[in-house]
Amino acid sequence: MREVATGCRDETAARQVLQELVKRADKVRSGMRTAAEDAAVDHQKRPIADHIADYLAHLETMAYNETHRDNVARHLRRIREGCRFAFLADLDRNTLEKWLARQTKNGMGARTRNIHLASAIAFANWCLQPDNGRLLTNPFTDIAKANERVDCQRKRRALCESKLVRLFEVARRRPLLDAMTIRRGRNKGKPLANVSEENQLRLEQLGRERALIYKMIVLTGLRKGELTTLEVGQLELDGSISYLGLDPADEKNREGNEIPLRNDLADDLRGLARRQAESATRGSTAAW
Repeated sequence: MREVATGCRDETAARQVLQELVKRADKVRSGMRTAAEDAAVDHQKRPIADHIADYLAHLETMAYNETHRDNVARHLRRIREGCRFAFLADLDRNTLEKWLARQTKNGMGARTRNIHLASAIAFANWCLQPDNGRLLTNPFTDIAKANERVDCQRKRRALCESKLVRLFEVARRRPLLDAMTIRRGRNKGKPLANVSEENQLRLEQLGRERALIYKMIVLTGLRKGELTTLEVGQLELDGSISYLGLDPADEKNREGNEIPLRNDLADDLRGLARRQAESATRGSTAAW
């Protein structure tokens, strides 16, 4: 005996719902429908936006960072709206393939196309899990990926040493140069504006910190998100070998790591710590 809320106030309507439930139970007992197929029926009636919200909540419990969850949410929203998927029953391979083809004609790169496809496949796979029972099959599994080598819209290349040095130097000079650059009049574009000594010192410090951030990324290979999680206590600068410790929760592969630091980078970090200590002593703050 099972008790199910019909959501009806009228007895006649409630009895009709009861008859439908009995028919479903009879189909399962007779073997016309499996228990998994019957369980999926209820999920088909919920808007797909609700299922996506449940999926994003699942990703949060699995400790995926906020940036990843936001990207997945954006990809699935574009697919849902572009393909007009209102319910799980609407998920269709041909519809998604046609939408992806239209996006490619409109300039979407192969990598971006594959990322959207991967989000759709991962969502459908989650709906397939036994504890979900929302889908019986994944309609997107056999959709072919685009060839990212053939359709490479942004060719990545490594900077040589001279260009890296130039990048660090420009980053160091940029804050003060922007403040000194005149924006209008006959001297427009020339660094002739007056800057107080106090602001000059502040902007020079800001420039050094920006350059150090770039240098830190280049010499450690850290991603931006990983770098922003670092705290002072994770830097070891006093031993014979300087290194930083990255916590597993802050690393993309969730393993954690100890990354050695080059001597010149360690010296720069010590200098930053010293200047911040001096600024704190004077009652000001220096952010990095």
